[in-house]
Amino acid sequence: MPDMQKLHVAVLMGGWANERPVSLMSGEGVAKALEERGHTVTRIDMDRDVAARIAEAKPDVVFNALHGVPGEDGSVQGMLDLMGVPYTHSGLATSVIAIDKQLTKQALVPHGIPMPGGRIVKTADLFERDPLPRPYVLKPVNEGSSVGVAIVTDEGNYGNPINRDAKGPWQDFKELLAEPYIKGREMTSAVVDFEDGSRALGVTELKPKSGFYDFDAKYTDGMTDHICPADIPDHIRDLCLEIALKAHKVLGCRGTSRTDFRWDEEQGEDGLFVLETNTQPGMTPLSLVPEQAKYAGIEYGELVETVIAAALRYHEDKRRDG
Repeated sequence: MPDMQKLHVAVLMGGWANERPVSLMSGEGVAKALEERGHTVTRIDMDRDVAARIAEAKPDVVFNALHGVPGEDGSVQGMLDLMGVPYTHSGLATSVIAIDKQLTKQALVPHGIPMPGGRIVKTADLFERDPLPRPYVLKPVNEGSSVGVAIVTDEGNYGNPINRDAKGPWQDFKELLAEPYIKGREMTSAVVDFEDGSRALGVTELKPKSGFYDFDAKYTDGMTDHICPADIPDHIRDLCLEIALKAHKVLGCRGTSRTDFRWDEEQGEDGLFVLETNTQPGMTPLSLVPEQAKYAGIEYGELVETVIAAALRYHEDKRRDG
């Protein structure tokens, strides 16, 4: 991309969600990359006075490096819209839908994007009976980064039915999403908005060294092998890229997104399912979007500037359209 004019960027990070430590790492990585490229950076650790701090800083653009609630669910997006401040990543409506796994299904499945079935269950009911045949997956409806995900099997130690004292997401949430367990391989594909259009960058396979790809496996160095590019058949790779790009567009994502898959290779194309589309993918040294960007020949600093450029284009188009 051509050299970007030097900007004042407020990097919004931290906050109070479960993913605060990851957000701080993402934000610091972004801030350092911008400073190395000559931009002025104001680091803002999200708190209840964030609107006043952004107004005081008067940045050209906000880089939203928050993960989880309220930075990923539309709350911060709505605030910045009211303030008239350009910001990176998806807008209010997209964020509200994509953070909610059930709403995401309702948006994507009618467009032919395959996702597991499932339903919302009351946590209290889990202690009486299983909501689905085992094995099945339980996860919070509106958390990211595999926070609070549990795989319930006959061989597991949660009990049958689930024991109230067993450690799991049922201790923290009144409702959970129950989905059939999709066996097979874990993969992901990033999409980035460039000046000439959106493009899916590649496919990475994720191989946890133990257990499954949960929060710890994602963010603890050495716990998961990233195979980039994934060693999969060309037609499965192409299908992942096609679906990730379609999900990005159907949901109305901006800047960048990351779509996560499970693939049961015994079923071929019919075994490929989308788990979720993440509108605020991580930007830490272990994160998947920077890794795929590097594979596509895009260095980290250039990726950060590309996401900012997309935000500024959108804001200018919106201003021009009134």
